[in-house]
Amino acid sequence: MTQTSAEQMRAWRGPALFSFGFRPFFLFGTLWVAIAMVVWLLALSGTVTLPTRFDPVSWHAHEFLFGYLGAVLAGFLLTAVPNWTGRLPMVGWPLAALFGLWVAGRGAVLFSDFLTAGVTAVVDLAFLVVLGVLILREIIAGKNWKNLFVLALLSVFTLANALFHIEAMQGDYAAQGYGLRLGAATAVMMIAVIGGRIIPSFTRNWLARTDNPARPTPPMQRYDKLVLLVSVLVLMVWVLKPFAPQSGGLIVVLGGLHLVRLARWQGHHTTRDPLVWVLHAAYAFIPVGALVLGAALVLGASSTAAAQHLWMTGAIGAMTLAVMTRATLGHTGRELHANSATLAIYLCLFAAVVARLASPLWPMLSYASGLLWLGAFGGFVLIYGPMLWLPKSEATR
Repeated sequence: MTQTSAEQMRAWRGPALFSFGFRPFFLFGTLWVAIAMVVWLLALSGTVTLPTRFDPVSWHAHEFLFGYLGAVLAGFLLTAVPNWTGRLPMVGWPLAALFGLWVAGRGAVLFSDFLTAGVTAVVDLAFLVVLGVLILREIIAGKNWKNLFVLALLSVFTLANALFHIEAMQGDYAAQGYGLRLGAATAVMMIAVIGGRIIPSFTRNWLARTDNPARPTPPMQRYDKLVLLVSVLVLMVWVLKPFAPQSGGLIVVLGGLHLVRLARWQGHHTTRDPLVWVLHAAYAFIPVGALVLGAALVLGASSTAAAQHLWMTGAIGAMTLAVMTRATLGHTGRELHANSATLAIYLCLFAAVVARLASPLWPMLSYASGLLWLGAFGGFVLIYGPMLWLPKSEATR
């Protein structure tokens, strides 16, 4: 007899951590990015020397983008794909094995001084490759062809990670290489695609529940598809020609298109619910980041690292935090309500972005940004960790 998802999860007798895909990856992905920030701050101050083949900046960039975001993507996809395909989710020891691959990748990159470059890359890439194969299997079995584009983005993200390793092997400064830019561009596209589905949907539900007559434009209208197509083209130009003024002009145009898209979702009506407005605020970092980065390129700025952090720390950091808080509450049977502690971690994240953007004017703000980042993600671990670790029945007590 075919089990339902709920029956399959109840049948699992092992740790609650492996009863659903979002649990291990949200909890330990967030814990890792908090630990990695502590290690990075110590390395930045010269207190510790990292046992990695990567230079400290490249290790920091890699572990935030490919390490942390890879985990969040796994948690999101392993939770969402069963809803897309109507198939059972991965639970139990297969989920634990996939999680083990991710952990092995983090260890291989951090301690790569003790491994060959090839072994480091293979161990790290194995997680994303296996995740992609699993998602492809589910999409084919469920004939859910419309979500092949999400799988394509995951494949490009994996390729970007491979390029990062190749550049590091060649002795290049991988933190400014093609792999990092391709990974960041793919992450922006993931937010544009997935955010373009969930933000108007959650906004509409909240407005209807509160009897507000305003309604967001439904997802994936003709304008949305145009913006996504232009985004792919412009971001590829930036990946290939990152310092060309022409790239800057195109990125400014891209920012304007995404601002219009965001305005169509009626986010200004959602200020009473942090779980909804934080999604709009997180998405806003795509157009704001594009406008700042594009302007910096047009004006011939010598460095665009601070501007890029509006995408890296802002769009990626804020959107993942917003999605994880909402999904954790919903899937552990709790009310979809952001308490004051949740609001505090959102504000810490936004303050971290502002501090990082201003750090070229006062370098000490880099440390302040790191500490605020710890407040956001360390706070998530403290507040949401018990919900992710404990069985649903205990987590709701």
